Amino acid sequence: MRRWAPRPVAGEPDGLILFDGVCVFCSRWVRFVIRNDRHRLFRFVAIQSETGRRLADRYGIDPDAPETNAVIMDGRIFFKSDAALQVLARLPSTRALALVRAVPPTLRDLAYDRIARNRYRIFGRTETCMVPDMDDRGRFLT
Repeated sequence: MRRWAPRPVAGEPDGLILFDGVCVFCSRWVRFVIRNDRHRLFRFVAIQSETGRRLADRYGIDPDAPETNAVIMDGRIFFKSDAALQVLARLPSTRALALVRAVPPTLRDLAYDRIARNRYRIFGRTETCMVPDMDDRGRFLT
């Protein structure tokens, strides 16, 4: 089994996205999801928060050097490109992009890994986690 293969989880809320809160690219991803999530299906937790660190540790993500994001859907945790595609499949405006799932995960994750390894250099990094708008603060766990 691949290290980052989807697997069952118990006791975690569906729609929870675990992301690198100091990564500019990752924060843009979260803002994109918020803008397109009309039904407010998703909640968010930065890996750098207390709750995020605990979740990262539980699921094998190094909270000090995360190499993946994660999303919990339908009682399973998804990583890397699987996570992104799970989210895109549930956003009305991006459902068609989920067709990329037809590409084998090993190929998808090669592209994901290349971006992830270079995300700070290409997109930047902040010293603090993103601060959500007042309307969206309730969707973020700390």
